[in-house]
Amino acid sequence: MIRQALISVYDKTGLLPFARSLVKAGVKILSTGGTLKALADAGIAVTSVESFTGSPEVMGGRVKTLHPRVHGGILMRGDIDQADLERLGGAPIDLVAVNLYPFTQTVAKPGVLLAEVIEQIDIGGPAMVRSAAKNHGRVAVVCDPADYEAVLAEIEASSGEVSAATRRKLAAKAFAHTAAYDGAVSAYLSSLGDPDPAEEKAQPMREAYPRYLTLTFERAYGLRYGENPHQSGAFYRERVAPEGSLSLADSLGAGGKELSFNNLVDVDAALEAVREHERPAAVVVKHANPSGVAVADSLERAYRLARDADALSAFGGIVALNRPVDKATAAALAETFLECVVAPSFADDALPILRAKKNLRLLATRVLLPAEQGELTWKRVGGGLVVQGRDATGGDEVVKARIVTKRAPTEAELAALDLAWKVCKHVKSNAIVLAHEGRTVGVGAGQMSRVESVRIACRKAGDEAKGAVLASDAFFPFPDGVELALEHGVTAFVQPGGSVKDADVIAAADKAGAAMIFTGVRHFRH
Repeated sequence: MIRQALISVYDKTGLLPFARSLVKAGVKILSTGGTLKALADAGIAVTSVESFTGSPEVMGGRVKTLHPRVHGGILMRGDIDQADLERLGGAPIDLVAVNLYPFTQTVAKPGVLLAEVIEQIDIGGPAMVRSAAKNHGRVAVVCDPADYEAVLAEIEASSGEVSAATRRKLAAKAFAHTAAYDGAVSAYLSSLGDPDPAEEKAQPMREAYPRYLTLTFERAYGLRYGENPHQSGAFYRERVAPEGSLSLADSLGAGGKELSFNNLVDVDAALEAVREHERPAAVVVKHANPSGVAVADSLERAYRLARDADALSAFGGIVALNRPVDKATAAALAETFLECVVAPSFADDALPILRAKKNLRLLATRVLLPAEQGELTWKRVGGGLVVQGRDATGGDEVVKARIVTKRAPTEAELAALDLAWKVCKHVKSNAIVLAHEGRTVGVGAGQMSRVESVRIACRKAGDEAKGAVLASDAFFPFPDGVELALEHGVTAFVQPGGSVKDADVIAAADKAGAAMIFTGVRHFRH
């Protein structure tokens, strides 16, 4: 039975209606600090923790709730501890609604001082959350305002009770909350350089890779299976994922199957690739590789070009678009069997067209993450992780590239080279991309030999290799790859350079009158 609640929240979303409903249900409220003021100013009956404990807040508010009457009230186990609690002069606390100081938000502020960060390390809040979560056999703990409505519904439907199943779920969420919080604090402190006497009054230097890295996720949903039917699987959402991430996308499809393990990997690859382009763009992905990419003046045109770049591979593929899907684009999408379409949004008159396609999944990200936004990425290896910064470069590398052949690329070739280069970084290494007039015409991916990737890309392009340009994610170790492309009619090349055979590679291009530029940047993708 919920008779008394302790509410102390930094995030006051939904606070007042929640508290009013508790009071209406006959619950007494204890509070402190800014929460106490907010409740009192709203005319909600509330008792200060200071009055409850008989002990004033001290040390500038650092010590408010660290008191036996508070933690005794939370941790008491019914009749077992009733005598002890009475001896303390306390009373049971049945619901704890607490969320913590904004540590991660503070750390993210530019120019933040160490002293400010230290003050955002919450002590009393996590202590109360952990106490309540430990004693979830009796106490309901709410650390997320999104749970207020469900908790109130149970209290109102069952004369003041919160079910054991709900208390257990809330406790698990609370421990995940404090674990993530402590992980963020540990990562920040272990990323700092050597202590300096004046550090608390200065902006400390931080390493990109902290000594202690805690990754916190929550399960979004289970998958039918993993990469293959004999493997199990689930999709976990990063707790601090930025807006525009796949994990926060809205599902707008007509129902049908859930996204599979492979679908999710492919959708993410498509989103990563479509972020690169400023003009209306479409990316078709199959088995984590772009099979066709195009930019155009309209989204419909971009999609048709991307699809037709490799129509065979587009069947059953994943499509990412960087503009809201309009009716004309929806009609074009509906012409081919697709697994999933992801875009910032879908127009009202586009949705019925796409929802008529059986089992087509539609995802709306609302916004697209910018191409230059970096974050840590990681892969699981035996007993650990390899961690790196996201490959967020590429936007101006072709513009700034060094011309190494006698002939410079034409304006049209430069535009095609820029597109091919932006696509190439999203193709599994060894990666070769052929492009022409705003679209890819051939992609060679994942081969052990670079010349074999050239062979595949040229075969995919067919006659469209004539007059196309070529991007290579890493240098050509020998001239054979360039010579093969030239035989198929490729006229310009972009690559990082850096091979001991660069002179021979350049000479092969010069002999054919082709243009070549070096970016000095490699874009392996394994």
